[in-house]
Amino acid sequence: MSGSGGPVLETAEGTNALWNEFWKVGDARANVPGIRARVILSQPARLNNRQFVVETGSGHHFVIDDAAGHTGPKPIELVAAALAGCTAFDVITILRNKKRQVVSAYEVRVEAEQAERPPQVFVAVRIHHIVSGPDIDPAAVSEAIRISEEKYCSVEAMLKPNAVLRTTFEIIREPAL
Repeated sequence: MSGSGGPVLETAEGTNALWNEFWKVGDARANVPGIRARVILSQPARLNNRQFVVETGSGHHFVIDDAAGHTGPKPIELVAAALAGCTAFDVITILRNKKRQVVSAYEVRVEAEQAERPPQVFVAVRIHHIVSGPDIDPAAVSEAIRISEEKYCSVEAMLKPNAVLRTTFEIIREPAL
């Protein structure tokens, strides 16, 4: 490994050594599992191809692409999806386990506006929660969302320094089963 700080080029045989060196950054927190992912160019022989296969640390695979290739989501779309998923897990867990709400359906919609110039970070984000059930308490929904925003949602915490986030919710009353 070079100490120059420049890019390190290794052969396939040295890949494990490279990754071991790369992940030493996390050695200070050795008992905390890190989040890992990698992307691999799907068809290197195709000169105009920019499609990648993503492999997550948990072993899931999916395709990402750009607007030109249009064979998978753009990476920035995954940030919006990650925000929706992150807050959704928090809110549904709080509603069902702590607030004892009977939720028959739940949806989170995220819309984001990006900066005009690169890096085109999110500058405004709207998060809308739609909760359905026979007797959903609006105060419970509001509190669950607040707790997610202030305490649990790591994706939202990463976006807050650059974007104005606005959250709304609606409740759809459904008859009890």
